[in-house]
Amino acid sequence: MTTLSSSATAAALSSTSSFFLNPKRLPSSKLSIPFSPKTLTTAKPITLKSSTNPPPDLSPIESTPSSSSSSANPKSLKSRLRNGETLYGIFLLSFSPTVAEIAGLAGYDFAVVDMEHGPGGITEALHCLRALAASQTPAILRLPESCPTWAKKALDLGPQGIMFPMIESSKMARKAVSYCRFPPEGIRGSAHTVVRASDYGIDEGYLSNYADELLVMCQVESEEGVKNAEEIAAVDGVDCVQMGPLDLSASMGYLWDPGNKKVKDMLRKAEKAVLKCGRAYLCGFAMPFDGPLDLKSRGYHMVSGAVDVGLFRNAAVEDVMRFKVSLEEEDDDDGRDRGKDKDDDDDEKYWSE
Repeated sequence: MTTLSSSATAAALSSTSSFFLNPKRLPSSKLSIPFSPKTLTTAKPITLKSSTNPPPDLSPIESTPSSSSSSANPKSLKSRLRNGETLYGIFLLSFSPTVAEIAGLAGYDFAVVDMEHGPGGITEALHCLRALAASQTPAILRLPESCPTWAKKALDLGPQGIMFPMIESSKMARKAVSYCRFPPEGIRGSAHTVVRASDYGIDEGYLSNYADELLVMCQVESEEGVKNAEEIAAVDGVDCVQMGPLDLSASMGYLWDPGNKKVKDMLRKAEKAVLKCGRAYLCGFAMPFDGPLDLKSRGYHMVSGAVDVGLFRNAAVEDVMRFKVSLEEEDDDDGRDRGKDKDDDDDEKYWSE
């Protein structure tokens, strides 16, 4: 075994560092990872070749995306919507990876990790995305606000969908789409060689198919948004228009009455505008007075029927109430039994006396 000269070592380190920055420069046929799972038990000792031998050709090569990179994943949300499916999902506000994992295993078609109303940010959302990935459940990130900074950080995590809140005009919708596209089509910042969305640079076809796979969703949740719903749905790049009944009711002065007839009529107006456009899919939240099947019957293709915090709240309140009611019933039964025993034998005392 020979020792590399200092100049040869420096050259090798210089070349190696460039590949950490751009992993695509290494042809897959020339990669040799001696400790991969397949070769771990049979790996041979590594020996350094003499510096007099010519180095291997490590010049940059142009990656050729596989044929599958040019078309959407058949199991992706976009593909399933194109196939006419109606998808049923859940909103995750707790930012608990365990709850996210359970939601995925339960069989929801998608899960929306809600950074608008939930307490978590990018780091906490990442944990939920990893939990959902274990069950191959598509994740959608709802942003706290519609801005390029939040969009960039969210998209780098690699969700299948991104939801922009409070879109009120076609101009705002076009801006939202531009936040999701790399230049020259948009203004999204690029770190695609190292972020999770591209498998940390391992997915060579990412730049070819990222737009095909990503579901861009704009929320209509104000009177102004309803007024411009058809124009919003017509914007190139907007895949879904998500109705927001609670914010809509608040904007109309019915914060405590989202089921008010005027709110319902306004919501129907927005629904008809989106369906009339025929370009974007209609999505929304189920409400106590407007269930998932009701939404489906009106043309919705994505329905969110539950919120993790709400599910746990209902289960917890019901559990406590069931216990308290059972205690009351038990006390009533004991009282009747004690009265009966007293009638049978006035001299018999209660067991604890």
